[in-house]
Amino acid sequence: MTDQEIYDKIAKLLEDHFDLTADKISNDLNFKRDLDADSIDMVEFVLELEDTFGAEIPDDDAEKIQTVGDAVKYIQAHPTK
Repeated sequence: MTDQEIYDKIAKLLEDHFDLTADKISNDLNFKRDLDADSIDMVEFVLELEDTFGAEIPDDDAEKIQTVGDAVKYIQAHPTK
């Protein structure tokens, strides 16, 4: 899966979960700062990432995912088996 394909899927999740339009989403979008996401929002988003990509994201790794770009890099670096 390419970075663009991963980005597109993550963008779709964000559009649905945070009620955003595609033009508001970029690799630099910070979940906590820009979306005011709290810990519950982040847990739900990580669960959606896991479901979408068939990945298991440990809590320690999930805490490091702060931006859309971080999420793309994580999924790219941890392909599903």
